[in-house]
Amino acid sequence: MLASKALRPLSSCSGTIVAAHAGARRNASTIALKYSNAAYKAALSKSPQTLTKVQAELAAISSSVSETPALSAFISNPLIPSNERSAGLEALYKAAALKGVKEVSDVTRNLFSVLSENGRLAEAPGVIEGFNELVSQYKGELDVIVTSAAPLPKDVLSRLESSLKQSEVAKAAKVVRVANKVNPSVLGGIVVDIGDKTIDLSVSSRVNKLNSLLQRMLVIQGS
Repeated sequence: MLASKALRPLSSCSGTIVAAHAGARRNASTIALKYSNAAYKAALSKSPQTLTKVQAELAAISSSVSETPALSAFISNPLIPSNERSAGLEALYKAAALKGVKEVSDVTRNLFSVLSENGRLAEAPGVIEGFNELVSQYKGELDVIVTSAAPLPKDVLSRLESSLKQSEVAKAAKVVRVANKVNPSVLGGIVVDIGDKTIDLSVSSRVNKLNSLLQRMLVIQGS
């Protein structure tokens, strides 16, 4: 019900769009995004084909890390000695090879080498996320993530998708992909991440605003 009600204001919600907040789709840190940008520029400077190849390599590495506890522990531990980091990176590339990557490019190797040398391997997931967003922008792709407390019914998601595609941001894109993400913490309503912006129509947002207001009232009364 709340998700259905949230559909109505979307066509005219340009004034309610705010910069993506913590906990929204973009979780990459400022540091991670700097590495993302450097890797993106390095790949694109070689060729669009290299850009596509590097994206595929990063996807394979990301998948390998999420599926392999040892690799996940490796990138999460900044205290590993340099000689062991080198061996760990090779294990990372071999895992990517098992997912169809024939030979890891110099761009990807240089990226992870710099992350390792700077003790920033833990930033890798954010770096990959930022890289993918840059590639999507380059290709004119727009990913829209609709977060709700429970899976949205197909008819509601379809209507929401149609409404979103009427926005100016979506019209400027060549491809628009809409996906539904479930997060019980939103309580009800929806949160729409479109590009690097967020439309927060969730119940949790309203509750947080109410709590903030109440806290300010209590401070005023106590002063």
